[in-house]
Amino acid sequence: MWVFAITDLKIRYKNSVLGILWSFLEPLSMLAVLYFIFNYVFPSKIPHYPLYLLLGLITWNYFTRGTSAGMNSIQARKGLIVTISFPKITLPVGAVVTSSLMMCFELLVFGFFMVLFQFIPPITILLFPIFLFFVFLLNVGIALPLSIASIKYKDIGYIWQVITYAGFFLTPVIYNLDVFPAQTRSILLINPMAQIIKMSHDAVLYGISPYIQDVIYTGIISIMVFLVGLTIFMKKERIISDDL
Repeated sequence: MWVFAITDLKIRYKNSVLGILWSFLEPLSMLAVLYFIFNYVFPSKIPHYPLYLLLGLITWNYFTRGTSAGMNSIQARKGLIVTISFPKITLPVGAVVTSSLMMCFELLVFGFFMVLFQFIPPITILLFPIFLFFVFLLNVGIALPLSIASIKYKDIGYIWQVITYAGFFLTPVIYNLDVFPAQTRSILLINPMAQIIKMSHDAVLYGISPYIQDVIYTGIISIMVFLVGLTIFMKKERIISDDL
């Protein structure tokens, strides 16, 4: 898995002039555009909004990049699969690990901005790795079945792209859930990624510890998604070579 992860990272930036620097420039460019919009066109009153926005983008990009890369991992290694026998699960999980490494680069950018804005993080920032682990479980749990389904049904990739695009606006990446009525917030927070991003903002920026029931709920959902995805993949793994 680690070998595939490092190889994918190298291939991603092969023949690129800036190379791995794109891992820093991607979130910075998105931050610059959204910050301009929500600071000058539609001013936001959210405290520490640049950091709020960047943290939300990093967390959401980790989810979308991990699931999308994992979904396409088997197709990308088609030639290898039909010639060599090895555990196929290493491909989607390796792709998720690659996205995790890229997320770490982006967190360095986030750390730079904390220094730039002279922001001293609260002690609750130590909870952030737990939330990222939940995202990792979700990534693997979703990527595993999608990687098999996308072999026969090419539309899966387009459908998932639409879902993640809609999900971006249904999670508190660029806004605060407080703008919605309580009933609407409750519905939006059914989505585990909305819970994760909300808890990350609260813990990293505002020193607010999440409610234990929210952590338990998100953890249970993440584990269930992981186990269901793993079960589906293990049952279908033997037919991957035939479908390819």
